[in-house]
Amino acid sequence: MLIRKPPAMRYSQVTPRGVYLSRRRFLAGAGLFVPAALAGTKLNGIVKSPYSTSEKVTPYSAVTTYNNFYEFGTDKDQPAKLAHTLRTLPWTVSVEGAVNKPRVWDLDAILKLAPLEERIYRHRCVEGWSIVVPWIGFPLNALIKQAEPTSKAKFVAFQSLYDPKQMPQARWAGIRFPYVEGLRMDEAMNPLALLSAGIYGEVLPNQNGAPLRLVVPWKYGFKSIKSIVRIRFVEKQPPTTWSLSAPQEYGFYSNVNPKVDHPRWSQAKERRLGEFLKRDTLLFNGYGEQVAGLYAGMDLRKYY
Repeated sequence: MLIRKPPAMRYSQVTPRGVYLSRRRFLAGAGLFVPAALAGTKLNGIVKSPYSTSEKVTPYSAVTTYNNFYEFGTDKDQPAKLAHTLRTLPWTVSVEGAVNKPRVWDLDAILKLAPLEERIYRHRCVEGWSIVVPWIGFPLNALIKQAEPTSKAKFVAFQSLYDPKQMPQARWAGIRFPYVEGLRMDEAMNPLALLSAGIYGEVLPNQNGAPLRLVVPWKYGFKSIKSIVRIRFVEKQPPTTWSLSAPQEYGFYSNVNPKVDHPRWSQAKERRLGEFLKRDTLLFNGYGEQVAGLYAGMDLRKYY
């Protein structure tokens, strides 16, 4: 099936003007924006990352109008149309659980934890489509180190914002909210795991998980939880939204694996968003050199 490329839509068009301008003022105060007379929402002072792929980047218009964000609808085009109701300022993230330094972080403090990098990552959705996105963010491990996990912290659990008033479409999504996800501690510490605040040199659009989301490029896309408000360090494997909803289809690890099919379709091939021809799916989405050691000795069919 040929995926029709949707029309271009800029950040200021999908966010109420008052919210859009207040965010620009906020980030300008944090030293992240170039002057307003230049490129609007462009971020400043971004470091290029050696982790980036050299593959062709998927167009901004496609990445920002074809989204999975069930809080704002289950159709791919709904989040771009409906996520303007998400209020991203003020925003805080509670870091808690088995840590020596629990804290409620505001967005300004989080963005100062580490230099922001541009990382061009491949992504693979469990439904069979893929994208290449230039994310702006910093390694998740920078936040983890600040929290100082104790020896009991074996996993990291994440939780998205859920507010029925801001997200009225969620009542028809068919899954539980708030959305929750998790990583094993060594996965979370891997330098590829990214906390992202922007894409294409700009702040994150609401439909892409504003103002702060996780990006885990060697796993299927639903592991990269959006609009994070809570990070908890725990001893036991935490529940995850799709494993709760359909455990026979979505495992905790959800590593990209062409040899482990979804019960209803093959995972051996993928189609890049905006392209017609399919390509082979790569084990760990092509990031095996960086992450395969995390799963040494594990049966990847059992721990899917």
